[in-house]
Amino acid sequence: MNTSEKLSDQVTNKIRYDIDQNKYKAGEKIPAEPELMKLYGVGRSTIREAIKTLAMTGILKVQQGSGTFVNPGIRHETIDQRLRRADFDDINAVRKLLEDETIRLAAKNHTEKDLEEMKHCLENRRLAIRTEQRQACVDADIAFHTAIARASSNKALADLYESFTSIIRDFFSKREVRGISDFAMSHHLHEQLFEAIKSKKEKSAQQVLNKIIENNY
Repeated sequence: MNTSEKLSDQVTNKIRYDIDQNKYKAGEKIPAEPELMKLYGVGRSTIREAIKTLAMTGILKVQQGSGTFVNPGIRHETIDQRLRRADFDDINAVRKLLEDETIRLAAKNHTEKDLEEMKHCLENRRLAIRTEQRQACVDADIAFHTAIARASSNKALADLYESFTSIIRDFFSKREVRGISDFAMSHHLHEQLFEAIKSKKEKSAQQVLNKIIENNY
């Protein structure tokens, strides 16, 4: 498995692949959690997170008391696959729509614990820049924006953003020109974003986000 991906993302992709290969056919029930844990070599929480992600994208259908089924109405190409074929400007536009709202709500609803998590992610980002570890920069950057989404106190929106981060990560990996210098040049903007959220300044936070998005940071 790819160590740069979250474990649950890796399992999500493996289950999706198995569905594409007709190991689990449309309309059929997939194995129960204990068997999936053995098949993919992971714990219960990882399986549940993967199933939740696949259910959110419409690939799986969870029926309480009956089990989890492959959605019979699923198209062969998933929304995730179509998003991976989209161009960078389209992905950035969707990212802006999502982050505009998560940042606005985070500025209103954040807790001290949320702020601590954001600050921790920023520190990881700064250290990765200083030690010139590109993948660590990507991971810390995505973790920072995900922490903001969680601070919105809107669980559905946070889950949607978190599922979208796999697409963002994919684009980061393809755009090798986005090196350490890009992360370094944008770090002050991320610090400004944190301070605006901390100070509950919604408009200022959204203005900083616009600068980040405009520069493809």
